[in-house]
Amino acid sequence: MQIDIQRNIGVSLSKQIYQSIVDRIRSGLLEEGLKLPSVRNLSKQLEVSLVTAVKAYKQLEQDGFVNSIQGKGTFVKTKIKEKKREKEAIPSYDWQLSLQDYLPRSQFARYHMAPQKVHLSSSMIDPKLLPNKYFVHEVQQVLSENPELLSIYGNVQGDSQLRSEMSTYLKRSGVLSTPENILVTSGLQQSIDLIARTFVGPGDVVIMEAPTYPGAIDIFRGRGATILTVPVDKDGMRIDILQNVCEKNKPKVIFTIPTFHNPTGVVMSLKRRKQLLDIARSIHCIIVEDDPCSEIYFEKKPPVTLKSMDQFGNVIYLRGLSKTIAPSCRIGILTASGSIFNRLLAAKANADLGSPLLTQKAILPLINSKRMIDHTKKLRTALKIRRDLVLDLLTSLSPEGVSWTIPEGGLNLWISLPSWIDSHFLLSEAKKQQISFLPGTACFTSGQENNHLRISYSYINEELLTHGITTLCNILHAMISSKKISETPHTPYF
Repeated sequence: MQIDIQRNIGVSLSKQIYQSIVDRIRSGLLEEGLKLPSVRNLSKQLEVSLVTAVKAYKQLEQDGFVNSIQGKGTFVKTKIKEKKREKEAIPSYDWQLSLQDYLPRSQFARYHMAPQKVHLSSSMIDPKLLPNKYFVHEVQQVLSENPELLSIYGNVQGDSQLRSEMSTYLKRSGVLSTPENILVTSGLQQSIDLIARTFVGPGDVVIMEAPTYPGAIDIFRGRGATILTVPVDKDGMRIDILQNVCEKNKPKVIFTIPTFHNPTGVVMSLKRRKQLLDIARSIHCIIVEDDPCSEIYFEKKPPVTLKSMDQFGNVIYLRGLSKTIAPSCRIGILTASGSIFNRLLAAKANADLGSPLLTQKAILPLINSKRMIDHTKKLRTALKIRRDLVLDLLTSLSPEGVSWTIPEGGLNLWISLPSWIDSHFLLSEAKKQQISFLPGTACFTSGQENNHLRISYSYINEELLTHGITTLCNILHAMISSKKISETPHTPYF
């Protein structure tokens, strides 16, 4: 079990050990019932004092993540006895724990596609809202006219026709990028991964918003980065706090989702966007601008992109096509300038020698077509109806002490619970009703913000949305009522 210890970030070593193990448990990388290293072996492996290791394990046990059995060791907590008995009949794989890996967490993968009927956990669009029939026709036509597409590799940088169309497409957002500076990736997740593996190594400082997209946290943590966070408010990343952080710790990368931020849905103001660019220019830092949903606005268009104002090549701009057109194609676009782009292109070649050509050709006729423009307009209307439904339900049904953001676009809504409620406990109760959501801890690097959750209103229809939100509110009412009559009202839910 690999745990990265960083001794100069102002976080105690025991807290780092604790959080690393919690992240791995919540990511499913440490299974229930698995025996952890002894405190003596752990202290030796990490070169920390025995007291530090003991303190971390005690906190894990206190918070319900492990069981310590005298004379036997410390085990990842097993919640269901029947499950444990089933595992006892299976040959032990405990030896695998000695194999070192470099996965500090993978919470995004764990929560991305939950099997529950009322699926509120994934930031995706209902397939019924996408142009599936038209897309099927285009795929069939592409194959009938070019059957050789199944027999040839695509260009590492991406199909030249698609990059040309994307250059025109990006101009609508004010991003002036030539086809030569566009890289086609297998979704935005790969784009982030290419940036991390190219520019981020152990100890490099990466600044992220708090909360933020969990898939990006997973990637940068996997590179051994020192992740520092800056909170967001209604106008996006707090630039005043960012300035202070940058003065003390020179970052190599600032990762931001300025437009319909995931998970909160807020939009960074134009003033703050300009301030962020000024900071990056002054310290020669890369800004990664993740922009998966800027076309999904409900009232007014968002401010111009950071990339459209970038004069010195600080911004790597990421634009996704998967959510709004064809998720199965996994098409993402990365654009950058100068040697930064050349190095990312080399990383793409090392990763997979290029994304599938067939899906690039299939999506090509949609990019700048009138049909696509009309589809996007209809999509905005449909998602606004679903967002408004959720807001109305929360307003009328949620108990006192529950608050939420009002997103101006995008796919997500961020809910904050009373501080004593752990969203993981709420999730366990919701799963009994076949309801899923994303616990807020997945969106924080420290994992200590337990009383938040993200719901995505974009994936299920109005009937299921009504059932899901109503049920969640009923569960919360029951939890709060139980607390009021409890003899120990200050005991938190775990």
